[in-house]
Amino acid sequence: MAENEKPIHVETDEARAGATPHVTRYVLGFGLALVIIAYIIILYV
Repeated sequence: MAENEKPIHVETDEARAGATPHVTRYVLGFGLALVIIAYIIILYV
């Protein structure tokens, strides 16, 4: 950085390119539930 340039400070929301709808936590929870159900079925069959 040159001596006469000021650093750029940008808020987190402004720096992101898109929205973060928190879908990942639902996908992980659904997948975990499916794995548990699959293990229960395998255990009792």
